[in-house]
Amino acid sequence: MDVVDQIRALIVQRVYGPGDRLGEVELADRLGVSRTPVREALQRLAADGLVEIVPRRGARVVELTTDELEHIFELRARVEGMAARRAADSITDDELDHLEALAEQIALFALPGPSQDLDTVYELNARFHEGLAAASRSSTVAATIDGLFHTVAVLRTLSGFDADAVRRSVAHHLEIVAALRARDGAWAESVMRSHLYNARASVLGPRTTTPIPDRSRTTP
Repeated sequence: MDVVDQIRALIVQRVYGPGDRLGEVELADRLGVSRTPVREALQRLAADGLVEIVPRRGARVVELTTDELEHIFELRARVEGMAARRAADSITDDELDHLEALAEQIALFALPGPSQDLDTVYELNARFHEGLAAASRSSTVAATIDGLFHTVAVLRTLSGFDADAVRRSVAHHLEIVAALRARDGAWAESVMRSHLYNARASVLGPRTTTPIPDRSRTTP
């Protein structure tokens, strides 16, 4: 794991929470590296939207406003919906089996009960969304999804879900796989959008603003 991934993991695991300072010296000591790779890693994470670098004050974990989160969830719904539609035409049987195995593991660890482990679910969920993005066969789409996913990673969104929302999320993963197996892009896109709107509602509550108009789904 390189320095970027190590610092990202510290943020995702809430070792450093939103607004916390990310000192180069402290991180270098923690990771056993010099300050140069830490500085470069922080710049990379700033480009990804996970870290904010403040002149003369250093780096800190980004704090997102409600409006910013609304836009991020809306963008994720659109881009990941498009990725799911594209993947329906290009995904291989091996990739489908991999996504199905991840969806089943998510169900095992996400649902309330003695097996629930939200840290494990976070990792499995990241791998599911990364795998689906890769199956879209678009490096641009995959890179966009990666950036948006990690920007909201600081929220550990599933921890804010109630039991019904968790069950919906689990069912969505399994239904997305079913739609992909059916090679039905419209179905896969619809479920992915519902999946992300479920996450948005669980994190932010009822909408207080009008969603961004989606002109990509209208005809001239």
